Amino acid sequence: MRRNKIILLILVLFTITGCTTYIKDENNKGVKYELTGQNLPSNILCKPTDKDVIEIYEKYEIDIKSLPECNEFKISDGGYEGLWNSVFVKPLAWSILKLGSLIKNYGLSLMIIGFLIRLAMYPVTKGTAMQSEKLAKAKPEMEQIEKKYKDKTSQEDMMKKSQEMMVVYQKYKINPLSSCLFALLQLPLFFAFLEAVNRVPAIFEGNLLFFQLGTTPLTAIINKGQFQYLIIVALLAIVTKYSFKLNKTATIDAEANRQMDFMNKFLMFFIPSASMTMSTAISLYWITSSTFTILQNIIVKRREVK
Repeated sequence: MRRNKIILLILVLFTITGCTTYIKDENNKGVKYELTGQNLPSNILCKPTDKDVIEIYEKYEIDIKSLPECNEFKISDGGYEGLWNSVFVKPLAWSILKLGSLIKNYGLSLMIIGFLIRLAMYPVTKGTAMQSEKLAKAKPEMEQIEKKYKDKTSQEDMMKKSQEMMVVYQKYKINPLSSCLFALLQLPLFFAFLEAVNRVPAIFEGNLLFFQLGTTPLTAIINKGQFQYLIIVALLAIVTKYSFKLNKTATIDAEANRQMDFMNKFLMFFIPSASMTMSTAISLYWITSSTFTILQNIIVKRREVK
């Protein structure tokens, strides 16, 4: 518990030391790039190449001439900008740009980098997937303990119940906090990808197949009638559903089960809906990450069966 609190504190400190800022108009509203529907950031990391984007930055007197070309961007460019930018955002942006320059596509680069990062996190995330399997095996014994102490409410009985539960946890090597640790690692990673996409013009100006990476599906459909962007939303909905389903943690508390089911159903509706207003690049990252989670859980479950 103490270790997880320390990790949470570190992540909070990282997050608050830097973030994307956006161009504001005379009414203090974010300035949108009409082609993509996104609010343009004022603290981009490298030069844009799209003429319309350049005109917007020049109109609002944002200095872009001193910025490096995106294919020449280095982690040290711009100097020290806080822990969050220096440790997460800039290295991630540099990795996507470097690989994108080699394979000639920043969308594909973003997906590959996302997959490689999840692969590097496999030792931690594998443990989270295994917790679900271990809890499923321990469930009968835990249910017996629950029944045993169902009508007992004294402090002494509750202490005995906790001790017996702890014995079961130790028997099956269950760590109830492992899923929390994984969530703490996933959250800053998602926001780092979000900032890298928002602050790197080469990414939000780029394309993958017939998808423009900076465009939101809602903008593509309303402004251009490009309904093919619904493919992205559909894929995101599918992988989200199955990643949640395979990663569902076994519990013995009926109320906890109901709350978990409600939260999963809510997120399975909310995430695809939110993706309508997220850039295609971020949706591609989410699809890649969720696909990795699905594959990981399948592999872990098969190994447990063997």
